[in-house]
Amino acid sequence: MSNLNSFPARHEHVFLGSAHDRHERRTWLVVGLTAVTMVAEIVAGTAFGSMALVADGWHMSTHAAALGIAAFAYRFARQHARDSRFSFGTGKLGDLAAFASALLLMLVALAVGWESAMRLSAPVAIDFTQATVIAVLGLIVNLASAWLLKDGHDHHHGHSHGGSGHRPHDHGPDHHDHHHHAHGGGHGADTNLRAAYTHVVADAFTSILAIAALLGGRFYGWVWLDPVMGIVGACVIAHWSVGLLRSSGAILLDTVPDETLAKRIGERIAAEGAEIADLHLWQVGPGHRSAIVSIVTREPKAPAVYKQLLADLPTLSHVTVEVNARPAVA
Repeated sequence: MSNLNSFPARHEHVFLGSAHDRHERRTWLVVGLTAVTMVAEIVAGTAFGSMALVADGWHMSTHAAALGIAAFAYRFARQHARDSRFSFGTGKLGDLAAFASALLLMLVALAVGWESAMRLSAPVAIDFTQATVIAVLGLIVNLASAWLLKDGHDHHHGHSHGGSGHRPHDHGPDHHDHHHHAHGGGHGADTNLRAAYTHVVADAFTSILAIAALLGGRFYGWVWLDPVMGIVGACVIAHWSVGLLRSSGAILLDTVPDETLAKRIGERIAAEGAEIADLHLWQVGPGHRSAIVSIVTREPKAPAVYKQLLADLPTLSHVTVEVNARPAVA
């Protein structure tokens, strides 16, 4: 049984999200907005002797750093998308950035929680009017950033390939490989964008808690409410961070991204009278899954036949099919 020679010998592995460029532009806008606000608060706080303003400015610097990680990840992934050194492209770089960003978010949560606990045991004087103005300013900036990063559901799947993207391999008369890039498309979450969005939403959430606490302290004398709200905010942010660590870490460790998709692959191969000996399914970028399917059958067919069975499965962008003949029973 011979391999099909009508397929191109080379193909690209560009597995960027369908809205990669738009996400990159918006993330850079948010980085700029956050950085400008950070510098303005630090300069104004230093000029007018407001430690609260200076402290909030440095607090925003941690978010600017995290957002900067996300933005640089988008840029690097785009610039090196066709770099042959990356076997499966740079689509997962955003997940690496998200993991790093989640760690930074956890550190912020721990710092806020620790400072709030210290203030419960040793309260400090608060200028409620000035602090409220700062919190409202921070809330406005973060709401604007969240609006820029809020991503609508992608209804179309667009990844770039130089050709039809097929590459045959020959491993002997009973052993065939075949690569396929599906163009059917599918949906996929952009973990990098989610990380950036989580940072600005977390900051907006803490700003809302701070405003509530400051108003309570100003009008009702509930000074204790400020550190309590800080602890509540730290716990919620830590919870978001853990969720982001789990989702991005799962992708980095190549866990099976979709059990239903794996089951459908098995069902279609079985319907052709073959059996899957080994199946590897993992995510290579937002909305892009790759699969290596090892098939055993008594009546081997060309790899392209089995590939065609999987061609319309959503999100399955890269497939390698290996066919092995089952030895006849003596």
